[in-house]
Amino acid sequence: MAEEAMSRAGLHFDELNKIRILDPENATQTTELGEECKEFTGNISQFQKIMNSFEQIMDDASKEVDKVKMKAIGSRNMLKSMSMQQEAEQQQLRAQINEKRLELERLRKQYEALVNEEKQQNEFIEQLILQK
Repeated sequence: MAEEAMSRAGLHFDELNKIRILDPENATQTTELGEECKEFTGNISQFQKIMNSFEQIMDDASKEVDKVKMKAIGSRNMLKSMSMQQEAEQQQLRAQINEKRLELERLRKQYEALVNEEKQQNEFIEQLILQK
């Protein structure tokens, strides 16, 4: 009866017979909840550390990917530049070939004209010799 009256007044005895405000069941649940909260907080802290580490790894990987990407872009641009340079050199060589062909044709005609003139002069010399 005294225990019931104390219980109505909000006072309880624990297993060590100490007076408590909470009943033993609520006290046990409160203690368990506190321990679970500490464990949850520890898990959240550990998760946060893992996520920070993951974020750092991803940032590093992203930077490395950007470096490789920039190298690839540079290589592609250099390749385009080299290709354009080769094209320009080929066009220049074609132009030189055409110039040389034209010069060859001009020299061939000049040679034919000189051969023709030599032939005419030789004929003229022969006629002069025969006339004397």
